[in-house]
Amino acid sequence: MSNRFASARKAIAECDVCGFRYRLRELRNLIVKGRDTNLKACPECWDSDHPQLKLGMYPVNDPQAIRDPRPDFAGYAQSRAQIIPVTQLVSTGFVGRVTVTTE
Repeated sequence: MSNRFASARKAIAECDVCGFRYRLRELRNLIVKGRDTNLKACPECWDSDHPQLKLGMYPVNDPQAIRDPRPDFAGYAQSRAQIIPVTQLVSTGFVGRVTVTTE
């Protein structure tokens, strides 16, 4: 069975993005939103198809609420804060002056 196309070992082609010449084997197809654009790009110009361009193409079920939530049991150590009493606490603070000008 014969091949209908010539071999591309030494074939020269131009990048459809920048216009420089490269071997045809080095050029890669540009894919946008999962579809082939039939454009060839050199390794410097080629970008992979970004996942954010596929937003809305697939259904997303990401519920945020919990059905029938229950409060934490206070008997578990991880459900309550570890409070250590402090006997002597000295703190100081001050209030400054703020001027606000609007036009």
